Amino acid sequence: MLKGRRLMFAPGHIIRSLLFAALCASPVFAADSFHVKVAAQGDAKRPLPLQVDVSVPQSFADVHVVELTGNGIDPIVAQLTKPGLGNENPDPLARELHFVLPASLIGPERDLKVEISKKFDDLTSFRFQDEAGKYKDLLYGDRPVMRYMYEAVDSSNEDRRHETMKVYHHLYDPQGEHLLTKGPGGLFQHHRGIFYGFNRISYEQDGEKKTADVWHCNRKESQTHEKFAREEVGPVVARQVLKINWNGVDGKTFATELRQMTVYHVEGDQVIDFTSELIAKSDNLKLDGDPQHAGFQFRATQHVPDNTAKQTYYIRPDGKGEPGKFRNWPGNKEHIDLEFNALSFVAFDQRYTCCYLDSPENPKPARFSERDYGRFGSYFATDVSKEEPLQLHYRLWLQPGEMDVAQVQQLRDDFVDPPKVTVEVEDNS
Repeated sequence: MLKGRRLMFAPGHIIRSLLFAALCASPVFAADSFHVKVAAQGDAKRPLPLQVDVSVPQSFADVHVVELTGNGIDPIVAQLTKPGLGNENPDPLARELHFVLPASLIGPERDLKVEISKKFDDLTSFRFQDEAGKYKDLLYGDRPVMRYMYEAVDSSNEDRRHETMKVYHHLYDPQGEHLLTKGPGGLFQHHRGIFYGFNRISYEQDGEKKTADVWHCNRKESQTHEKFAREEVGPVVARQVLKINWNGVDGKTFATELRQMTVYHVEGDQVIDFTSELIAKSDNLKLDGDPQHAGFQFRATQHVPDNTAKQTYYIRPDGKGEPGKFRNWPGNKEHIDLEFNALSFVAFDQRYTCCYLDSPENPKPARFSERDYGRFGSYFATDVSKEEPLQLHYRLWLQPGEMDVAQVQQLRDDFVDPPKVTVEVEDNS
């Protein structure tokens, strides 16, 4: 019989403040284990990444890797991290517990014991590898997963300025052999990998009204890397928090962004949670744009427009589209506030599906855009005050092969409404 506290958690980014208040008010328990009970999830068989908020017992204060055990199942590797961006908690024992529930365990309620274990000392883990001043790779063991392009703006000539005018992330295929995202040059050189920005920005600074476009950066605007604010790695998840300045035509910073990339290890797939907090450094900051050059976007490798664009199709809540066909708001007025969109493209003799999952907490209306060459995403218009930063959360899920509407919908449901998790800590004091 477990004695002590019993708290309900939603292992996502939706409802947290009341739960954290309850945790912060709780005493510190002495325990060498605790339990998580994952509610029934239905019978759709797919790996399920879960994030659970918990205040750990004191014995777990310096622990990063744990194991989950239960009746009749093989141990599951799990990882403890500090609370992420937008999930701050003053409790020094506040943590996020990350694990991936295998597809074979999806379905019934699961009662899992969380224990400190030394069995996993030789596990393959994420790690960062820096090419100082140019880019930083995220690897899983020796397999490349993602690359952050952060070289400082080089104004020695126009070509170099275009190459370095903004930061972005590349994504590798699940085998780590090819970059599946685009860099400078090629068709529409301003489209880059996994990117977030706006082409119609207005604000007031130094008593003047100003405009900026940090998408094209044609008037010497820029997004610049300022520092690596925090990085955490382990066998389940890697997290990178970046400080990025958004700079106007005059080079002055009008907003500062904290951009968090959280990558889960899901065998054979790529799963990335994008979280952003944009802090206004100017007055009357307004973000706006058009569907092709604003918001949070994914641009596939140049291999697609060069070779396979007519094989591209999209999967939307209303069904699978035709190869080579695409929709854009406002020409397609219904292409707005989609729960998800998915790009199915062919690159390097392999078809991939990239699912773009939108949080209901992101600003709306969200206007979506697609292209057969593999650029898709959505944007919104909003004001950002100095007192209230703009917070966003998206998930990208990329996997080899084709997917159907029900499969993508399930991924979106898992993202925004994951199964409830009960946390139980035994009081041994």
